[in-house]
Amino acid sequence: MIAVGTLRMLAPLVLCSAGPALAEPRTDYMLHCQGCHLPDGGETPGKVPPLAGHIDRFLSRPGGREFIMRVPGVAQSGLPDARIAALLNWIVQEFGSARRLSAPLFTAAEVARYRQQPLTDPLAQRRAILAQSPKR
Repeated sequence: MIAVGTLRMLAPLVLCSAGPALAEPRTDYMLHCQGCHLPDGGETPGKVPPLAGHIDRFLSRPGGREFIMRVPGVAQSGLPDARIAALLNWIVQEFGSARRLSAPLFTAAEVARYRQQPLTDPLAQRRAILAQSPKR
């Protein structure tokens, strides 16, 4: 009999080996994002802001969508643009608030364009975006 802890450790490997349809984007989140943003989209206090309940705040403000694609974890990721777009769409669906906007889906072309311009001061940019009023 296999211990529950062992099964939890093997789950990502099984998903990855099951093929791309099962490996993405939830597994990409597990492998590339949850170390900082936690499994529930939470924050690492003082270091990494939460995604859960906050991602739609960026989508509702000027420059917020572009900001998401330019943060260091996205801009410097080794994932291809199409997988990042799928991952970002999953994050919006998974961690958006109940009032989540019906924002357009992220596309590979859009990700490719914006991730080429990584942010030099993401904290200052984040504050500036969140200080703006939401788009109408």
